[in-house]
Amino acid sequence: MLDIPRLRVLRAVVANGSIRATASALGYTPSAVSQQLAVLQRETGLQLFERVGRGIEPTVAGRTLAAESGPLFEALSRVERLAGDLRAGRVGSLSIGYFGSAGATWLPRIVATLRTEFPDLRLDLHMTEFTRRDPDVDIFVEAPGVDRSADAHVRRLVDDPYFAVVRDDDPLARSRQVPLAELAGRRWVDNDFSHGACRQVLLTACAEAGFAPQFAVEAHDYPTAVQFVATGIGITVIPRLGLGTLPDGLATVPVVSPTPVRHISVAVKKSVAQHPAAQRTVELLEAITAAG
Repeated sequence: MLDIPRLRVLRAVVANGSIRATASALGYTPSAVSQQLAVLQRETGLQLFERVGRGIEPTVAGRTLAAESGPLFEALSRVERLAGDLRAGRVGSLSIGYFGSAGATWLPRIVATLRTEFPDLRLDLHMTEFTRRDPDVDIFVEAPGVDRSADAHVRRLVDDPYFAVVRDDDPLARSRQVPLAELAGRRWVDNDFSHGACRQVLLTACAEAGFAPQFAVEAHDYPTAVQFVATGIGITVIPRLGLGTLPDGLATVPVVSPTPVRHISVAVKKSVAQHPAAQRTVELLEAITAAG
């Protein structure tokens, strides 16, 4: 079994770039750091560093081992925080994961309520849209082929349809709705990462309508995309939850035939399913989404 403290030293050396800087950061002597690395290399049977001039550089194996041990140290950190909560007599902690528009629209109200009803609860909030974090409660956009039911209770919260965002002087602004195919010839402003579940929902709907969007601008969030639309450079298509308060001079039009829809769900780890704060979080989410 690999030694955790030695793995920690490895990660520190890779991050700091030198043994001397790591020794200073960790309160060790340089020779002690070197000894820890030498023992770890024997334990793993890998060459983790190589000499370069008067210093050292991590090998591919060293960088890979340091990077892949990240989730381990995140888990240890959670356990250490839990132990601290228990020593202090607190009721524990709850981690909540979210994606951008859910965090901006729903989480402030939920957090305010939880802090009032569970004043000794520590809340850890993480944007999990593009990370590997594994929170207790995760608000997420369903992605094809991804099943979370093995270790969590999952329930659908809401279906979130997409709207075209255009300028007031655009002829589309006076339409009650717009068939997706009519947007085929328009210049689009991208608003998401290329590998995101939300973007894939939109691209799949466009494929069903027989075209691929012509992206004139690449943006990675809805507010930025909306500001580009305001300049007249193009249109963007955004889920209803992501619209927020639009600047003056812009209008929204429902997209139909087909209507892109993202499905928003919440997953609660089975290990915390009976936690009062976790149950209350789901209740609040369901109340907010039911109210529209």
